[in-house]
Amino acid sequence: MNNLELQTQENVEFMIEVIKTKLKMASAAAMQASNFDMSKYEDIKDLYEVVAAKDKFSISEVEALVSELGKLRS
Repeated sequence: MNNLELQTQENVEFMIEVIKTKLKMASAAAMQASNFDMSKYEDIKDLYEVVAAKDKFSISEVEALVSELGKLRS
């Protein structure tokens, strides 16, 4: 289990992968963890926690979450 309290690139990669997998993103290849700046770590973690807490998402929820993820890209 990753210690997500530590702001590391490895943790960003882990969280982005979980988000992409759970949202079943068709454009997942475009969302590389390296595209995210460490200064956005807490925002990425918040988004990760929302996604990790749910098993199913409506289409509008997926769209909103993907939009938020896009805003966090550098």
